[in-house]
Amino acid sequence: MEFFGEAVNTLSTLVIALGAGLAVWGVINLLEGYGNDNAGAKSQGIKQLMAGGGVVLIGMNLVPLLSGLFG
Repeated sequence: MEFFGEAVNTLSTLVIALGAGLAVWGVINLLEGYGNDNAGAKSQGIKQLMAGGGVVLIGMNLVPLLSGLFG
């Protein structure tokens, strides 16, 4: 069971890192959209930022619940 717990912790870390990367990419697109006055880039940037935040929340809240399924 220790292996499964460690795997869940690793998965949680990976999901959080993926979400943070997506959020950073969204911020870059958002700033680029403001710099070029491009509504499409602004819209895409805010969507990526929100999606990254959602993935981070999933990694922090839902993934650790997996350890309780088999424990």
